[in-house]
Amino acid sequence: MTSETTPHLNPAVRHDIVFLFDVTDGNPNGDPDAGNRPRTDDESGHGLVTDVAVKRKIRDTLPLAAGEDTERYGIFVEAGHALNTRLEEAYQVHGWQLEETGSKRRRTITKEQAEQARSWLCHRYADIRLFGAVLSVGKTNALGQIRGPLQVTMARSVDPIFPMDHAITRVTQTRQEDIDKGESTEMGSKWTVPYGLYRAELSYSAVRGTKTGVDTRDFELLYQTLEMMFDHDRTATRGAMTARGLYVFSHNNAFGNAPAHKLTERIHIARATDSSEPPRSFSDYTVAAHDEDLPNGVALSKLIA
Repeated sequence: MTSETTPHLNPAVRHDIVFLFDVTDGNPNGDPDAGNRPRTDDESGHGLVTDVAVKRKIRDTLPLAAGEDTERYGIFVEAGHALNTRLEEAYQVHGWQLEETGSKRRRTITKEQAEQARSWLCHRYADIRLFGAVLSVGKTNALGQIRGPLQVTMARSVDPIFPMDHAITRVTQTRQEDIDKGESTEMGSKWTVPYGLYRAELSYSAVRGTKTGVDTRDFELLYQTLEMMFDHDRTATRGAMTARGLYVFSHNNAFGNAPAHKLTERIHIARATDSSEPPRSFSDYTVAAHDEDLPNGVALSKLIA
């Protein structure tokens, strides 16, 4: 395959991406400050899923897609692993000293060595290579930060959603004293969205991707992950979540041939059924990708359609 037939895999050019997914009878992203209620835009009622939640699913699934290639597809921001320990490893593998004096930290490596450490971290951890990271923490304050080439927006539902709070019961108690009192059940609750179709946008900067070392294999695994990640994140709380659309506008250079919004707006979502009734499935919508008269040097790849 060539870059002409697979432009969406070329790390040397800019890409603007539209990603669609939906949820049925689940909570795609609860707000811990609101009793885990599904996130919404309070003014419009549209549902929201944070960019952090989307990237968390990518981080959790990308290593599964990579298989045994753990050398290049480690995950830096991972539950149960301290960031400082992983940053200090960049010093240890090069044999550099980690030194800290009182409350003031002293630079123990040169700027050239710091660049070597950042390059090693980019090669080792896929999420640093794609999303970037703040590295100037703990004893590794000389490492600065890496600005990632792949940026993700918050996902917003196409139509307003109506979060529902369900009362549930549990047949056992938390405390033994409650059982001794004769209590037999405890009450609880869970939030769900009956149905919501969400749209997120991703943008890839080839200039930054060149600096972090993104390659064609990274793009292959990224697209596989976006298509399959909800299948590896099933819980009763999240309900049924499904990838419904993945559209990649690829430019033929790093700078780009058109503004992103003029491309992403070509992905048009409309109601296929009576809009007076609330949507309850993906079949209630039609998605049109208008690829006619694309700007010169721009190609559209419909990876999920």
